[in-house]
Amino acid sequence: MTPDGVVEIGRQALMATFWLSAPLLAIGFAAGVLVSLVQIATSMQDNAVSTVPRLAAFFLGLLLLMPWMLQKSMAYTADILGNLARYAR
Repeated sequence: MTPDGVVEIGRQALMATFWLSAPLLAIGFAAGVLVSLVQIATSMQDNAVSTVPRLAAFFLGLLLLMPWMLQKSMAYTADILGNLARYAR
């Protein structure tokens, strides 16, 4: 296997990781901004008020996105394992 092939496999792995994590990170970021705005508006600075809604949004997003995430990770894994003979050269 050439160094270019190794770099390509690494690039594919990093891109798959990015696309799988980006929606959850965006949900966490949006929930954090909304909670912070509510805390600023109400002058309530309790840690539980900031943590619980963000965790709830994250878990709800995870629950809703899990079928899509599994489909993408299974497609990536099938692609890697399906081309194993090409990588073993």
